[in-house]
Amino acid sequence: MFGYSMVQMVRAHADKLDHPLREKILNLYKPFKWTPCFLHNLFEGALKKSRKFSVIIEFEDGCYDTGCQEVEGVMKQHMRNRIRHHFSRVSCCSADMTPNGLEGVLSSCNHIKRVYLNTEVRALLNVGVPSANAKKIVRNGKELTGSGVKIAVIDTGIHQHPDLGDRIKGFVDFINNRAEAYDDNGHGTHCAGCAASASAQYAGPAPGADLIGVKVLDKLGSGSLETVMRGVEWCIQYNEDENNPDKIDIISMSLGSAAQNYRSENDDPMVKIVEDAWARGIVVCVAAGNSGPRPNTISSPGISNEVITVGALDDRNTVDKEDDDVASFSSRGQTLYRVDKPDILAPGVNIISLRSPNSYLDKLQKSNRVGNDYFTLSGTSMATPLCAGIVALIKEANPNLPPVEIKKRLLNGTDKWKGQDYNTYGAGYINGDNSI
Repeated sequence: MFGYSMVQMVRAHADKLDHPLREKILNLYKPFKWTPCFLHNLFEGALKKSRKFSVIIEFEDGCYDTGCQEVEGVMKQHMRNRIRHHFSRVSCCSADMTPNGLEGVLSSCNHIKRVYLNTEVRALLNVGVPSANAKKIVRNGKELTGSGVKIAVIDTGIHQHPDLGDRIKGFVDFINNRAEAYDDNGHGTHCAGCAASASAQYAGPAPGADLIGVKVLDKLGSGSLETVMRGVEWCIQYNEDENNPDKIDIISMSLGSAAQNYRSENDDPMVKIVEDAWARGIVVCVAAGNSGPRPNTISSPGISNEVITVGALDDRNTVDKEDDDVASFSSRGQTLYRVDKPDILAPGVNIISLRSPNSYLDKLQKSNRVGNDYFTLSGTSMATPLCAGIVALIKEANPNLPPVEIKKRLLNGTDKWKGQDYNTYGAGYINGDNSI
């Protein structure tokens, strides 16, 4: 067999390599299973120089600048290695690295805490809004619509749908770098409508809220850990820009990836970045995942013990709550870190929302079209922005509430099932009027 130098590297630095990256490196040997022995070293040497991984490098606390300098110094000694993006807020950077470069960095740099594979992240309302008790809520003689509140939808983009009017106040594209708002998948537009559509028939809970489109997933609904982190980081920077007086109040993330078993959820880079946004005053709503009814299937970043993790409820297409129950596909807790999740359930089955014409989903699922302008989808992806829309109503009624207090009110205001299991139902079924 091979000289096994990459196996030795994995063994020597196992504590600094996450499991998916270790597997990726070791799987490089499989294609050469039947290679003659005298060619092993030759092939392994070629692999170490030519194969390239996309990774996230995390540095020890307080060592970000020094760590980056060390990594850049080592990378200069190896071709095809480069740092792609800096995430100084969470002491990380993304990089393209060959096995040779990775071995050099792990051997020579003293401030690396962990290296993660840049894993794939995927995109995971007629009856929905009334059944969540979020329609025509009046406080102090005024009907709440989310007016003055800004929701960032981190997803596949947003189509400039008539029911959103001129309320798309910003757009950034980390996939194709386009300036104008668009959605070539359709998932993000549907989610934006779940939160803030002003449709006469299929309105979201916050038809007066403003929207920001943050495209981090491609036409097929796929992105990476890096693109999602860049999207959240952009939202934080948006709020720090003095040229943007109207700040982002809420982030809605109907996406996720399989949670990895690190020492704690705070070792997950995606959890780090969403909790940084939360600490800076942005309410973050994330999807629980669609891997139910198996237990311990909450996706990342929904495993965070701070952000609001939303599961899906099946309202049976009725406003009557007597027949409601958790959707079979909605991910269950506990998380891999024994945190009780999801936090709350919101309608997520057969939700009618906005259609993005000629998008990937629109062409793939033509039978889901409702008239010319609407589309039906199911998932915790739909429940999450509906929850974000109700959060927008809470923010409109109580503009100065911090995220932790909004989460508390949201969970305390739920309708509960008799003898309910928190790791199936969370705190209960979302009730907008009670929470506000």
